[in-house]
Amino acid sequence: MEFDWTAEQRARYEETLTAVREAFPPREPGTEPYTRKDWRKLGDLGLLGPPVPARYGGRGLGALDSARLIEALGRGCAETGLVFGASAHLFACAMPIAEFGSEPLRRAVLPGLCSGELIAGNAMTEADAGSDVGSLAVTATRTHGGWVLNGEKSFVSNGPAADVYVAYATTDPKAGPFSVTGFAVDRGHRGLTVGEPFGKMGLWQCPAGAIRFDDCFVPNERVLGQEGQGGLIFQYSMGWERSCLFAGYLGLADRLLERCVAHARRRRQFGRRLAQFQAVSHRIAEMKLRLEAARLLLYRACWEMDRGEDARLSIALSKLAVSEGVLASALDAVRVFGGRGYQSADGIEAALRDAVPSVLFSGTSDIQRELIAKELGL
Repeated sequence: MEFDWTAEQRARYEETLTAVREAFPPREPGTEPYTRKDWRKLGDLGLLGPPVPARYGGRGLGALDSARLIEALGRGCAETGLVFGASAHLFACAMPIAEFGSEPLRRAVLPGLCSGELIAGNAMTEADAGSDVGSLAVTATRTHGGWVLNGEKSFVSNGPAADVYVAYATTDPKAGPFSVTGFAVDRGHRGLTVGEPFGKMGLWQCPAGAIRFDDCFVPNERVLGQEGQGGLIFQYSMGWERSCLFAGYLGLADRLLERCVAHARRRRQFGRRLAQFQAVSHRIAEMKLRLEAARLLLYRACWEMDRGEDARLSIALSKLAVSEGVLASALDAVRVFGGRGYQSADGIEAALRDAVPSVLFSGTSDIQRELIAKELGL
């Protein structure tokens, strides 16, 4: 059992962290979404395609190495909405296309997704189908040369900005687990309407909104895998998302820990540094414990993925530990900073708002507990 990184891995992490900090220096927290310029910076840094095969513009890395780079991105960039949007673009959209798309589709779309020329949105969630992905109301009906999609996706991260959508639709409601099919739909397809961004509690830099299909024709070459494989493809993407995407939240937790340690050393009350108050130092110690425990679980999940093992249990444990841990630590950071933590200038309250949705998307914490119980045979 090895608990160290190679010299190459350590250098890659440090180089990425330094480059991210230079590209995205700290600034006053804002409510505006990311810009195309921001997105292209991520592409230039090689952070939009680490696990995508190199022949399509990616870096050909495994899950563990990809997660380590996303962790550096989350630690170095305080705009967690941008980190999340990039990770959703990569793991929920680019990876399913890379694995299940036709060769013409891969060559047409993946280089742009990796370079930052294109933005992708994952169109799964509906008004009555969040965790229940087997009850999609959006339908796809076979027609000459392709499929006609109808219905609405209610919550698409990157949706208002995206150029391509990985969308899932019911193609045969009687087929049980094989009732859903995946599609790659261009923004310019006739019959596709993109909604305006809606307001959210956090992740402000990542725009989200609804998209609607009205007799939207999608050609056969835009089908992912085979008809009826949509559920399997979605679960494949969730494996990547629940592990590697949440490495960005490890980076956020690491950044919060660093800031709390520095603040506790510097800030004085009653003639003593905050660090000398056990209530404060123990709170920070708990932050460190949550971070390292979640980090080890995430690394193990990615290691199992790279070995081709069944990583479902490890992925669910990892996702649950990271999301619940970062939420608890973000709240602790507000408490450590006190009144300053409640103000917006230092970005501590923004980190708390950005941490809240981590227990909701990619399968809620309760869904992860259900998955864990199932893997245990309960």
